[in-house]
Amino acid sequence: MEIGWWASMPKVELHAHLNGSIRDSTLLELGKALGEKGIIVFSDVEHVILKEDRSLTEVFKLFDLIHILTTDHKTVTRITKEVVEDFASDNVVYLELRTTPKRNDAIGMSKRSYMDAVIEGLRNVSTVDVDFAPTNIGSRRMVNPAHVNSTCNGTMTKKIYVRLLLSIDRRETSASAMETVKLALELRDVGVVGIDLSGNPIVGEWKTFLPALNFAREQGLSITLHCGEVPNQDEIHAMLDFLPERIGHACCLEEEAWEKLKTSKIPVEICLTSNIRTNTIPAIDGHHFADLYNASHPLTLCTDDSGVFSTSLSKEYAIATAAFGLSRGEMFKLARNTVEFVFADDDVVRELKEIFALAAKKLDL
Repeated sequence: MEIGWWASMPKVELHAHLNGSIRDSTLLELGKALGEKGIIVFSDVEHVILKEDRSLTEVFKLFDLIHILTTDHKTVTRITKEVVEDFASDNVVYLELRTTPKRNDAIGMSKRSYMDAVIEGLRNVSTVDVDFAPTNIGSRRMVNPAHVNSTCNGTMTKKIYVRLLLSIDRRETSASAMETVKLALELRDVGVVGIDLSGNPIVGEWKTFLPALNFAREQGLSITLHCGEVPNQDEIHAMLDFLPERIGHACCLEEEAWEKLKTSKIPVEICLTSNIRTNTIPAIDGHHFADLYNASHPLTLCTDDSGVFSTSLSKEYAIATAAFGLSRGEMFKLARNTVEFVFADDDVVRELKEIFALAAKKLDL
């Protein structure tokens, strides 16, 4: 698949799970180390890590490995650093990175210390200038709209805006969900802008998380929900009635819910490769992207778990172009429109619009 042109286009990523975006090379290295310590049987996962076209069973095997790896502060910091660098190398200019704060009492990891490790990873990025704090809090490095900086040795470095979403896992209790929201409020000055609800879609009940989500909204946090990953129509309707700022996936909506979504104009985070690999959608030519796009519904292409699903945002744009017969100009407009759905402040939105305006001239669009 030719993705060169898409890699040259600036892009906005709004549905990326931190731990699902880990590099294969890092998984191999860390998995081997766990094997040497006798924590896992490395031979059980090595062949899965080396594959690209993974089955659903193999995908879950990787998630199990990642869950073990990411209960260590140093590893969380490393993964965060590498994930941001990888998105930046794909010319993603704005990234919302979502993660579930973890607790591991055995090593003294609290939800707060987990997030401290994530933030340390943002600070450790060296290949790109990372803006992860809101403009109205503290100081930040300013760059020109072309999103390049002149460093002291005369070289030019890219800039990427990174904002964080704290995920409530569907396995959590109401109290634990509220704890996550309160932590998000504590961390607003280091770029936490919203709350995500995610996890196994057949676990938990919507009413469990509603108090925490209502509180988050009252405090000014933006909210995105994993919605319609399974055909639970009562929950889908309840989520749509809640009117979150965005929803992810929207794969299993029946006609009434589908019309409600279209009427609401809630932006949808579309994850093509993820939906196919997880068998949520049987084939790309039947994906609901086409219906939403043709209806001019707000939507954005996303990776979901770029590492686990062996994809990139450039690949997702290339897939959509080929599958739905869209032109480069149409896809550039889709990417540019995504700026309207970010959870960042107005200053960031203005700079992102300028980045796309300059790119349109450079790419002759």
